[in-house]
Amino acid sequence: MEQRISLITLGVRNLDRARGFYQALGWKASGPASADVVFFQAGGLVLALWDRTQLAEDSAVVDTGGWGGVTLAHNVRSPAEVDEVLATATAAGGTLGRAGAETFWGGYSGIFLDPDGHPWEVAHNPDWTLAEDGSVRLG
Repeated sequence: MEQRISLITLGVRNLDRARGFYQALGWKASGPASADVVFFQAGGLVLALWDRTQLAEDSAVVDTGGWGGVTLAHNVRSPAEVDEVLATATAAGGTLGRAGAETFWGGYSGIFLDPDGHPWEVAHNPDWTLAEDGSVRLG
């Protein structure tokens, strides 16, 4: 198996609401708006939104409704950009989980939760290289 991730799918309770939230962040969906799954090209991988019940069934898991132990991350080029992204996410209907602040590892980060409670860390890590296309290289 090659060391990469191709697709991340988030189970959502209301597909139209979730699509609207991510589009309000500036993301562009691929495919028809009437589809039962929404795809966003996110650098070299794809983020998908799909009905939570259907995703659980397809993934052979029991949905307990709680947090699944996964946090997504979005790295940016500066601490100021962390704060800008957090403000955009909350204006789009997300919830601020943790305001931007200096971290124990020497960076700056904050957390927002999308309308379905999926946590996103927005981080500036001065030890990682963030390429023009948004790809990240470990320091």
